[in-house]
Amino acid sequence: MASNIKRELNKYLPILISAKEQNLNEADTVLRIIKVFEDVFEYDALNEISREQQIKDKFVDIAVKLNNAIKLLIEVKAAGIELKDKHIEQAKNYAANGNIRWVLLTNGIQWRLFHLTFEEGIEEEKVFSVDLSKDNIDDAVKSLALLARESVNKNGLEEYWSKFTALSPESIGKALYSEETLCEMRRVIRKKEEFLVDIEELASAIHNMLSTESRERIGPMHIYRKKKTKQPQPPIGGQSVQDSSQKPQESIECKEPKELRPKETEQSSTQENISTK
Repeated sequence: MASNIKRELNKYLPILISAKEQNLNEADTVLRIIKVFEDVFEYDALNEISREQQIKDKFVDIAVKLNNAIKLLIEVKAAGIELKDKHIEQAKNYAANGNIRWVLLTNGIQWRLFHLTFEEGIEEEKVFSVDLSKDNIDDAVKSLALLARESVNKNGLEEYWSKFTALSPESIGKALYSEETLCEMRRVIRKKEEFLVDIEELASAIHNMLSTESRERIGPMHIYRKKKTKQPQPPIGGQSVQDSSQKPQESIECKEPKELRPKETEQSSTQENISTK
C-alpha cells in the first residue's frame, strides 16, 4: 500500500507545489485535495467524499465516509496560507457535534492529523504533521498512509492511536515511575555498582535525565505505589475472619536478595565477629 501511495503522491507533488506558488484560493485547493483522496488514497469520490457536509447547522469543507459513517473531517485552507494548529477550531466544533474523533487540517502541502476526545470539553492531540515541501517522501508516506481507504476501513487510525497513546510520555512516565519498575532498576544498579540507592533519589535522577518537553508532558514527578495489604483484625475470642468478597491489594516492597544487601550490614556483622574473638 505504501509503495502505491508514494508513486501516486509523487505525481501530485508538482500540482500541489504549483498551487502554493500560484496562491490558489480555498475552493480550488479543495478540488485538489479531493483528487488526492481519490487517486492517492483510493476513495470513491462520488460515494465516499462529501463536500460541504452538514453537521447539525454547520458545514465542513470535506467529510470522508465509509459504510455511511463519517470517519474523517477535513478542514482545507488556501494553498498559500501557512497552517496553524488553531485553524482546526471550526472543524473541531463540527466534529464534537457529530462525535467524530479525527480531523485533518491541510493546504495541500502541509498535512496535520488530530485526534479529538470529548470527556472533559473538547481536547485535541496532534498525531502527525507532514510538510511535503520539506520532509523526506518516505517518512511522509508512512504518516499519510494512515489516511488511505484501506487503512481507515480496517480501523488503522484507531490502532495507531492506541499505539500512540501507549508510547506517549505520559504513559511511559507512569510505567517508569511505578514502584515495581523503580525497585527492579534499584536491584540492577545495586548489582552493577554495589551501592543501594533510595527509590526517591532514583526517580529524581531519571526525571532530571528527561528533556524539558518530556518532563512537562509527564508532569510533576510522582512514584506510583501500590497500597499495602491491610491485615484483618482477629475477632475477640477467636479466629481471624476475612471477608472473601474483598480481595487484598498486593504490596510492593523493594526487598533485596541476600547477595544484594548493603555492604554496611555485612561489615557490621564482621566487626561483631571480630569483637567476640
